[in-house]
Amino acid sequence: MELAILNTSGKETGRKVDLNDAIFGIEPNDHAIYLDSKQKGTGTARAGNIRNPLFRGGGRVFGPKPRYYGFKLNKKVKQLARKSALSYKASTNNIIVLEDFSFESPKTKEIIEMGNNLNTVNKKSVFVLPEQNNNIYLSSRNVQGVEVIIASELSTYKIMRASTLILVESAVDVLQATFEN
Repeated sequence: MELAILNTSGKETGRKVDLNDAIFGIEPNDHAIYLDSKQKGTGTARAGNIRNPLFRGGGRVFGPKPRYYGFKLNKKVKQLARKSALSYKASTNNIIVLEDFSFESPKTKEIIEMGNNLNTVNKKSVFVLPEQNNNIYLSSRNVQGVEVIIASELSTYKIMRASTLILVESAVDVLQATFEN
């Protein structure tokens, strides 16, 4: 699968990037996506609830507890889920490849202008970078619906949650190297 590389103003650069069909063109596995994006516990504080024995009128100290419903997901299933999510985005044309860019200083205005040029305003979009870039992160931090993430930390949930996945050109190589294992 080939995608045109765009610059930050939304125009084509004339170059194309070849996306690996083993990652972006597989038959998506819905169940693997479901298993990987299933949420864990509620994340409440250590006190737990109002019936904690530390509180007045609380419950029994070593009372009966419900069983633990969490489970471990195998590495290959997680990888299949991420590949399936990327394939969904590729099949619906929701992946944009941008040429490598950087900001001199953190400017929120530049990220908003880039969103206008790429027609991703009022949509949830995820910028996938090859490595950490503080200026881009700080620029996007205050923009609603825009998230910046490193390619090696991309999760199934973040891929499926975003309406548009914006890959920086050098992040494509990092993604393909991550999934070759």
